Amino acid sequence: MNEQNYQNHRKIDPKYHKALTVLALITLILSVTFIIQNIADQWLLSLVVLFMLLTLLLVGAIVRLYALKVQDRVIRAEENFRHYRLTGNLLDSELTTAQVIALRFASDEEYMDLVERAKAEKLKPDDIKKAVQNWRADHHRV
Repeated sequence: MNEQNYQNHRKIDPKYHKALTVLALITLILSVTFIIQNIADQWLLSLVVLFMLLTLLLVGAIVRLYALKVQDRVIRAEENFRHYRLTGNLLDSELTTAQVIALRFASDEEYMDLVERAKAEKLKPDDIKKAVQNWRADHHRV
């Protein structure tokens, strides 16, 4: 795999971010067209099409959000264990989940300094990532 850094760490899943998005957009356009053309004659079918479209879009969004929440919890647990392994103490609960997720990119050598800076300066996740000198890649998050 290529070396990961701040500029290329965001991952795009082509099946989700491209194919599914294009299909959802096409479905939206076709559904709205159908509804506009048929609302007078087939109002019930038009409503069914509208509600099915909204249901599918909502399910797609919720499933994605659930998967991200699970990944966030796993990363928080991993980083809590990492902190414990390095210090013998759990991570400070003042750190937000977003900060902890950003800290996962820091190498062990700079991790503790960044943890302290993140707490003291209330660094935003993006600022934490930018502060990482020795990037620790995470190729598993989608």
